[in-house]
Amino acid sequence: MHNTTALLIELGAIILALGLLGRFAGRVGFSPIPLYLLAGLAFGHGGILPLQASEEFVATGAEIGVILLLLMLGLEYSASSLVTTLKTQYPSGAVDFVLNAAPGAIAALLLGWGPVAAVALAGVTWISSSGVIAKVLGDLGRTGNRETPVILGVLVMEDLAMAVYLPILTALLAGVSLAGGSVTLLISLGTVGAVLYIALRHGRIVSRAVSSDNAEMLLLVVLGLTLLVAGVAQHLQVSAAVGAFLVGIALSEEVAEGAHGLLSPLRDLFAAVFFVFFGLHTDPADIPPVLLPALALAVVTMLTKIATGWWAARRAGIPSKGRWRTGGTLVARGEFSIVIAGLAVGTEPRIGPLATAYVLILVVLGPLTARWTEPLASRLTRRSPDKPQNTTPVDQSEPVHAGG
Repeated sequence: MHNTTALLIELGAIILALGLLGRFAGRVGFSPIPLYLLAGLAFGHGGILPLQASEEFVATGAEIGVILLLLMLGLEYSASSLVTTLKTQYPSGAVDFVLNAAPGAIAALLLGWGPVAAVALAGVTWISSSGVIAKVLGDLGRTGNRETPVILGVLVMEDLAMAVYLPILTALLAGVSLAGGSVTLLISLGTVGAVLYIALRHGRIVSRAVSSDNAEMLLLVVLGLTLLVAGVAQHLQVSAAVGAFLVGIALSEEVAEGAHGLLSPLRDLFAAVFFVFFGLHTDPADIPPVLLPALALAVVTMLTKIATGWWAARRAGIPSKGRWRTGGTLVARGEFSIVIAGLAVGTEPRIGPLATAYVLILVVLGPLTARWTEPLASRLTRRSPDKPQNTTPVDQSEPVHAGG
């Protein structure tokens, strides 16, 4: 009875604190992710109020949070749109990978963490935060901008790459041999291919089997199917997150739209729990020693993300202002970086504090670069000595919205 009472008190305190932090972040127009991470640091070992009774429950909630994050991401895309994106955006995806994964891998090797940690830290620095970026685009009124499809294209390529990257990382962290890792990768690629084929050819049948006019039944079936597939995927060493992502892709637009509305509150709750859980397992005393490397890595990868967005927008024929907006918007890191670090922290504990500091820095800088990269670039270009000082920039009259 005592343990149950302590569990309820701790969970109530955590959820109430998350609600208050989320409300505060919403009022100041800021992402709540860094506040959730700070809450985890406060409640974790070495923090102000360490948790005892609810730690196991929070760990389970964190796993569900990752699964729901990936499910909701999959619901955003149809199989046909993913195939189209693969055909048109793969060069941008390749540039994104080279420019942004390399700094993380190099940093891990310079710190003496070894090749497996290098693969993990490469993923931390590579993947932008779809959640933070979507919020920023909405807050700045840029969802209709000409460059927004380019931004979404880069994010989709990263999401698809996770279906290959996560199984490889999971196999490496588990110490699987080269042959075992190859089998895992083949299983993953085969699963992704099979799901895309089913979604393209038979998506209506799958959605008809899941669909229900009763919101309660739809919620139960979609959530149950997602957890089941995620568990099977985990058993096959493919990654539960990838399994959830594939379930989202397989559901057609009508069912996806209904499931999205029903699952959004659950996603927000358990995703917040996930960020808290990651903070719980990071000792605040471990962060100051890695603060300087995290800051250096953040500055480097901020510049490489801006370069990635600029190149991708230029390739799509977007004018100069839109190119800078694209690069600045892609800077934020968040949920995926923490997911990857959470997987790797058991093998290389030092990744946890570095990833926490890194994400805290870039989740704060991301909205700022999205807003100010283009005006700053325009001002610097205007002052360039090879241009007349009194010349009005050509892009000054560029419409903000597509077709505007």
